[in-house]
Amino acid sequence: MTADTGIVYLIGAGPGDPGLLTIKAKECIETADVVVYDYLASPYLLEYAKKTAQLIYVGKKGGDHTLSQDGINQLLVDHARNGRTIARLKGGDPFVFGRGGEEAQVLLSQGISYEVVPGVTSAVAAPAYAGIPITHRDHTSFVSFITGHENPDKKDSSMQWDVFAKSNATLIFFMGVKNLPHIVQNLMDQGKAKDTPVALVRWGTTTRQQTVTGTLETIVANVKAAKLKSPAIIVIGDVVSLRDELAWFDRRPLFGKKIVITRARAQASALVTILNRLGAHCIEIPTIKIDPPEDIAPLKQSIQEIHRYDWLVFTSVNGVKFFFETLFDMGKDVRVLGHLKFACIGPVTKERLGDWGIVSDILPETYRAESVVNAFSTVEIKGKSVLLPRAREARTILPEELTKMGADVHEVIAYETTPCSDGRDELIQGLKSRDIDAVTFTSSSTVSNFVSLLPREDALSLMEGVVTASIGPITSDTARSLGFEPDIEAEEYSINGLVSALTEYYTTGD
Repeated sequence: MTADTGIVYLIGAGPGDPGLLTIKAKECIETADVVVYDYLASPYLLEYAKKTAQLIYVGKKGGDHTLSQDGINQLLVDHARNGRTIARLKGGDPFVFGRGGEEAQVLLSQGISYEVVPGVTSAVAAPAYAGIPITHRDHTSFVSFITGHENPDKKDSSMQWDVFAKSNATLIFFMGVKNLPHIVQNLMDQGKAKDTPVALVRWGTTTRQQTVTGTLETIVANVKAAKLKSPAIIVIGDVVSLRDELAWFDRRPLFGKKIVITRARAQASALVTILNRLGAHCIEIPTIKIDPPEDIAPLKQSIQEIHRYDWLVFTSVNGVKFFFETLFDMGKDVRVLGHLKFACIGPVTKERLGDWGIVSDILPETYRAESVVNAFSTVEIKGKSVLLPRAREARTILPEELTKMGADVHEVIAYETTPCSDGRDELIQGLKSRDIDAVTFTSSSTVSNFVSLLPREDALSLMEGVVTASIGPITSDTARSLGFEPDIEAEEYSINGLVSALTEYYTTGD
């Protein structure tokens, strides 16, 4: 080992829920030059990687191997010899049926430094999210972790079916879905009671979690009827009977609902996070992109001449974002805005302005003319110069109403909303297979661009049975103009309002 040799972190990426990643694992990902990740590692974890990091997928599922284990081992060695820091992400814990021990041995034999970062194993997490404690004083005080798929090259099986059958331990099998008939038959042949409770938990801890229960005698038929496939954990033992009482994860109000998020990817995280917490499985199909204007000169010019203005009005969080980014890029800071009064459309825009230590003087709740007039009725706006940084194709109500009040309004393009069709094939496939429960719309542009992704002749049939949720009346009006009536409209025109409306719809049936 030389001074310029890198290091490999064998990291337990957890069972699927990105929130179960350890702090140390996150720190290792953030500093890595190379991130090598598995099929079972949550893709959200890659967001912690630095922009210059090389991301390498080496997933293996159902015999389909992107790279063989020997190939993965060599990959780690080669990058480490080039002086790189490698974050090797393995689902669950690297030393619990994760072949992390084998990778560590190879690294050691090649003189490569490594560290092991333990992770939350699915053997504990998946049953917990299904409401099954793997130990319980009234049921069992010990547990066995067992592979459901032994190394096919082993000459003699190490499976002690007679021991497993006689034990009252909770039995947890990894990677055993295909071998489920073999597993239950062996246990029953060795005397395990046919009415022993069994559960299979697929995609445990994620919004795709699916749990099937039964007994040794019925579980194979139940799993077949549910069409459950790997990856799944098999739990066998009396503790499974506690699920009816203790299940919590799949009792959340939006559990299992597959909801399309049409918002721009850069803005979708807040909505996705909230919906995930409520149990929804979010499918991100951004229909728009938010970019700086093609010509930034007018915005820069307005900032250069900011002393001319009395009011600065923001209509969206994007306006705030791009205005301040441009301001700082020009070598200025918020001190040049000290003479201004501020107005924001909507509470979230007000919050983003507050991030820069600025309190909005005026807060019209919506773009509706009445809201704008009422908000400005208590201040002297006549003869005042107003700067309005906004999107290229924005609604005209605000500048029109301010102009009627006697203000001198200067509109400047701060950002552009452009169509995005990257997820079109995924969207259409999901709609065709009836695998989408709802679609959310957070602006008029998300509606119009969503509709443009659908084949015109099949649009209505594809959307049949799909719930549509609008953030407010303006977005709803756009939807109606394009031929469909939203099923849900938020009373509060915000992300939280949209989530509340969705939750109410699915919990009350209204």
